[in-house]
Amino acid sequence: MLKLRSLGSRVLSRNHSFRWASTPAVESAQSLGSIDYYWKKDRIEKSNSGSAENRGFTYLVMGANKFIYASAVRIAAIKFIASMAASKDVLALASAEFDVSAVEAGKTITVKWRGKPVFIRHRTSEEVAEAEGVSLDALRDPQSDADRVQEKDWLVVMGICTHLGCVPIANAGEYNGWFCPCHGSHYDVSGRIRKGPAPLNLEVPPYKFLDSDKLLVG
Repeated sequence: MLKLRSLGSRVLSRNHSFRWASTPAVESAQSLGSIDYYWKKDRIEKSNSGSAENRGFTYLVMGANKFIYASAVRIAAIKFIASMAASKDVLALASAEFDVSAVEAGKTITVKWRGKPVFIRHRTSEEVAEAEGVSLDALRDPQSDADRVQEKDWLVVMGICTHLGCVPIANAGEYNGWFCPCHGSHYDVSGRIRKGPAPLNLEVPPYKFLDSDKLLVG
């Protein structure tokens, strides 16, 4: 009888312990008091905190990058606009006025415009007749004399050989116009290429006569 009671009490004790341990309140208390619970909670809180900090840092970096980019674009635009605005020196060189009253017939003077040489030739009546009498068929770069001058007595051309950019010598060459010593190009009294490697006539710059003695180039 004693054995049966002892066995029964042990069974009841086990059943009672099992029922007590399986209640929701106990499970909740056990989970709240467990190391795993606090480890998981701490990990989640740190993760959320880190995410917020990372987002803030990301937004800060993005904002800084946008500001730097906008500033760079603004500076580039200002520099571009400033580069398009001509300086006083450039404007001064855009046109130049020359007094040609002292240039005798048959003579050539060399002036500078925009840093480049310009030939101004006071032609004689014989030179004018010679230039006008040339057939266009005989020219490498066909152009009439009338198309190259505003006043018959005056020829204004750039002093740069159209071959490789040398400066020709005035009143020289086989046609008594200009001769380029670099590679042997010959130009006539209208500045047209007649012999040698140069492919084109001497360039005529924009110009006009302000009066009989004043010439404006540019």
